[in-house]
Amino acid sequence: MVRTPYDNDRFPAGLPVVAQMGRTASGQAWLARLPGLVRDLEERWELRLGAPFHGGSCSWVAPAEQVDGTPAVLKVTWPHREADGEGPALDAWGGNGAVRLLRRSREHGALLIERCTPGTELGRAPLPPAERLTLAAGLLRELWGTPVPPDGRLERLDAVCAEWADLLEERMRRLRPDYDAGLVALGADLLRGLPATAAREVVVHGDFNPGNVLAAQRRPWLVIDAKPMVGDPAYDPWPLLAQIDDPFEHPAPRPVLRERYALVAEALGEDPSRLLAWSVARGVESALWSADHDDVEGGAEELAEVRVLAELAGL
Repeated sequence: MVRTPYDNDRFPAGLPVVAQMGRTASGQAWLARLPGLVRDLEERWELRLGAPFHGGSCSWVAPAEQVDGTPAVLKVTWPHREADGEGPALDAWGGNGAVRLLRRSREHGALLIERCTPGTELGRAPLPPAERLTLAAGLLRELWGTPVPPDGRLERLDAVCAEWADLLEERMRRLRPDYDAGLVALGADLLRGLPATAAREVVVHGDFNPGNVLAAQRRPWLVIDAKPMVGDPAYDPWPLLAQIDDPFEHPAPRPVLRERYALVAEALGEDPSRLLAWSVARGVESALWSADHDDVEGGAEELAEVRVLAELAGL
């Protein structure tokens, strides 16, 4: 049998990142380089590595121990646009609400970061939904309170959202799914218009879902896996509100949504209607992404929920 470069304990074929990246030519090329990247980092940073975590679709992530015994996590990422800002954002946040950045190698696409122990995800924490939402909002406020780096290393939210608006319109024309055209148009308009009406700009996390908030030792909870941009803070809360005790699984989701959006908005000092509007914009973009990835039915289900959010926002 011919062994692949990643056919061993560190790079098993069943690891999600190996399976996902193996689907494209660029991913396969990166996988071929990955063992060498990891070995080089292991030697250069004097690390002792454990078996990789079973998660993530475009990053190889493993527990590490530094030469002085300090626990850490090594993250090596397939080169792509969304990954570029994680290191600069962690550096800017300086451990305030997020894991600390210990080392970075742009050459290797690698970060060495603080390890969260026990690492329980907020989505799995045995806490009432309101408590989880409130503590997550506190972390967001910390991240947003950091000054925006002046060097332009982070993408701008307005530019990214304008691209998304063009892309979802193109997908709607090309795929012609049986979606509410008016709702899709509303989503595109919001993606273009909301960033321009922001009262302030911050470093947004970019993917603030409950799986990216982990129980830790230095702090009770810390944030990981940012896809940061500079722009409207109200962009951030949607994944948190959608995934903590999914409101749409309740018999009557509307009162649950009203209560939770009001709770998070108050905790963040934001307007609940603006949080809802961003949820509509991001939900429409997500639905057309699903359609473009052979899940038209899933996109339709997403849009049904988006319609409820739009009604609550008065849109």
